[in-house]
Formats: sequence, C-alpha cells, structure tokens
Amino acid sequence: MKVRKAVIPAAGLGTRFLPATKAVPKELLPIVDIPTIQHIVVEAAKSGIEQIVVITGRGKSSIIDHFDVHPELESKLEQQGKTELLKTLRETRSMVEIVAIRQQEPRGLGHAVLCAKNLIGNEPFAVLLGDDLVDAPEPCTKQMIDVFQKHDKPVVAIMRVSDADVPKFGICGGSEVEDRIYLLDAMVEKPSIAEAPSNMAIVGRYIFKPEIFSYLEKVKPGKAGEIQLTDAMEQMMLDDGFLGYEFVGSRYDAGDKFGYLQASIAFALKRPDIAPRLKVYIRELVERGVV
Repeated sequence: MKVRKAVIPAAGLGTRFLPATKAVPKELLPIVDIPTIQHIVVEAAKSGIEQIVVITGRGKSSIIDHFDVHPELESKLEQQGKTELLKTLRETRSMVEIVAIRQQEPRGLGHAVLCAKNLIGNEPFAVLLGDDLVDAPEPCTKQMIDVFQKHDKPVVAIMRVSDADVPKFGICGGSEVEDRIYLLDAMVEKPSIAEAPSNMAIVGRYIFKPEIFSYLEKVKPGKAGEIQLTDAMEQMMLDDGFLGYEFVGSRYDAGDKFGYLQASIAFALKRPDIAPRLKVYIRELVERGVV
C-alpha cells in the first residue's frame, strides 16, 4: 500500500533554546531563512506524502499559521514585484495538505503519534521528528518508503555513531540482510557503551504500519507518565520484525544548540547567494586564529 500520510510531532516545549523559544516554537527557528519544520515538510512532500498531521501543543498555533494563506503579505509582495519570494512563500503549502491535532498534555513521543490515529486510519504512514534534519541527495523519507514497500515491514532510520555518542541515542542491533538494511533484534534507549548492542543509532524517521497504534495503546507509561515510542517499536519488532535502514545523507539535530549551528552552516554553504561570502568569512576566522 502506498505511504500517503505522515506525522510530525511538534508539541515539545523546546527548553534547550530558551529564552528564544519562550514565544517562538523551536520548530520555527530558521535554518538560514527557512524554518526547521518547513525543511521537514518539504522532505515529506518530495517523498510522495500527500497529507501531514502536525501534532502541536499549547502556544504552538504559529506553526500552522506559518503554512496558512497570508493574503495581505502575498498581495504586498505581488505589488512590489517580489515574485520569487512570493513563489517560495506559496510553494510549500501547494505541495502537501497540512492538518493539526493538539496534544492536550505532554505524555511522550508515543502518545503524540497515537494522537494521529483517527486521521491516519488503516494505512501505513511516516513519522518525521520536528527537530531532526536530514540533508540527502534523495529525501531520507523516500529512501525509507522504498525499503518499506519492498520488504513490507516497518522501518526506522539508523546511522553509525562513535562510542562516545552511543549513550546519547536509542541504539539498535541486528543482522544485515541487504546493503544498508538490517533485520533488528534489539532496541535500547540511551545505553552505556557496555550495554549497547551496536553503534547503530536510531534517527527521527520512521515508516509504520497502522498496527503501531494498537501497540502504543498497550504500552505502560513510564515514571513521568510518558508513553515511549521505542517501547511499542520493540514489541512490534519481537512480534513481526522491524527493519533498520542506514540512510544516505547527513543528519543534524536541530533541537540541540550545536547541531542547530551545524545545520545552519551546512545549509548556508549550499546557498549560492550566501556561500561565497561565508567561505571568505570562515577563512578569515581561521587566519585570525579565532578557529
């Protein structure tokens, strides 16, 4: 069955970016001049997704406003002859339908995905985390959809990390069944290096069958009352199998200050209107001994 729908959980408080995120959702913080979540929406749309369900929370209505029609602004740009900027403003919303559901209370990533159950219905769907950016020649989600359609099993994106970074991620283990594709047999949340089954880290891209909802409904909440997505994935892995796909591309954690800066620099260096001056500036910093 075709993967037509996607869920983007975006209800988190973004405390790591305070005070900037006191009034502005972290998902709207720009990578150069494009909000993080817009990069993710574009990735989904270019992967064949037709409808995106954004899970929002209190104070996050501006995320949906960003993708809404703004007649006054568009009219102003048209009058000023700023056609390219107007085209950029309009193109994202024309690529994909965006709907919103509000997560009433912060009960974890698993609960956020479960909030989308009625809109997803009985079909496979993608999940893209709102602060994980993947820069790839072919959209990461599209790569994963291809794997899902070939093998008919849920898929999680994975990447290899250093031993020092293992305790920062959910880590999975398994056996390679095809180039870059692993049949998983273990998932451990932020293990020590000694406890980790491998150095393959779980990244914020998933393709699920609708059965994930029944698993999420059975997950016992943790100490903080949160429903963990990994718990449901682990049980699904044991019952029906789960694939890990080592995607082609570069991943940036835009929910982390250093990762956000990495993404900003990397994406700026791809821009012909910015890259030449930025390269000169970086060289000047090196020559001055600043870096």
